[in-house]
Amino acid sequence: MIEQLFDPKLVSQLLVSIGDVSEVTGIPQRKLRYWEDKGIIISSCQKEGGTRKFDYLNIKKILLIKELLDEGFTLDASVKKVEERIKKLEEAFKKIKEKTQTN
Repeated sequence: MIEQLFDPKLVSQLLVSIGDVSEVTGIPQRKLRYWEDKGIIISSCQKEGGTRKFDYLNIKKILLIKELLDEGFTLDASVKKVEERIKKLEEAFKKIKEKTQTN
């Protein structure tokens, strides 16, 4: 069942255009560019045409920030909460990886 919900290979290759991210999340491209300018999210700009593409982690950040904004948090508070969550996840996965490598 989990395999149906999460495909690690797909996620590692996933790059989505700013237009598609905007359409899926409901966040205007202008706001996404603003968040990028503030360093909240990071895109990979393609040389040909300068199209912004976002990876899985940044799309996840965008969705989490939007969820918190919808709940009434400010942008700064939302970003802080999301960054804390991501840091905790990264630490947990690092510990899991270290534990599995020693076994």
